[in-house]
Amino acid sequence: MQLTRHQTPMGPRWAADKHWLAETFDLGSLLEIPHSEIGAFIDGQKTAEPAPGDLLAPIEAYQEVWASGVTYLRSREARQSESNTGDVYDRVYAAQRPELFFKAIGWRVMGPHQPLRIRSDSHWNVPEPELTLVINRHGEIIGYTAGNDMSSRSIEGENPLYLPQAKIYDASCSLGPAIHLLDISEMSDLPIEIAIDRAGQPIFQGKTSTANMNRKPEELVAYLFRELSFPQGAFLLTGTGIVPPDQFTLAPGDSVTIMVGDLTLVNEIG
Repeated sequence: MQLTRHQTPMGPRWAADKHWLAETFDLGSLLEIPHSEIGAFIDGQKTAEPAPGDLLAPIEAYQEVWASGVTYLRSREARQSESNTGDVYDRVYAAQRPELFFKAIGWRVMGPHQPLRIRSDSHWNVPEPELTLVINRHGEIIGYTAGNDMSSRSIEGENPLYLPQAKIYDASCSLGPAIHLLDISEMSDLPIEIAIDRAGQPIFQGKTSTANMNRKPEELVAYLFRELSFPQGAFLLTGTGIVPPDQFTLAPGDSVTIMVGDLTLVNEIG
């Protein structure tokens, strides 16, 4: 089952498999209940009415997006290359404790075909295609969506303490087009791909799989929830295994297509 959030004249509204859910449905309420009860809860909210309208990011305004770093070997290598203190990333890749950081609040997250931004004070900027876990208040993974964790590599590379500025800014994160409700056991080998076009021509493509992750999703979630509570659930970007070459940087007008499992998320760089 896939949940989508649509723009309507009356404001955002949720749908399941292209049919409206009850107008009163909200994702926060869904993520308050145990995983075992989710199916029945959604079934009780379904209508037979088709759901048109532009897609929005499948997150509500005050839900949080967090992120993981250095969870793939390729990410470790790239961040060592960009950084003046590369051993930091080598150590966290092998450490018991993962790298976790805050990425965005829901109202800052962009949806499908909405513009993303690159920082005006950074000369080296890349998209990061990532499996994004959808987690309920009990720390249970209930599904996934596709995510783009935009990153200013020149800023983080100057000093790892600048990571919040490299990662957190307006329109630096997109999610969508849907939440695919799926058991965590079915996420162990999902394909992840990215394609970047400039002026209608491909300039970068890459692919990997969640099977190449150095850490299990459950491990990342356990650390995130260890000393934090999320009464209406949370989203967790799980790191990237695809990094463009060092000479590449995004430019305004570029089109970024990210595929995670059976979801495809497209954004243009504004």
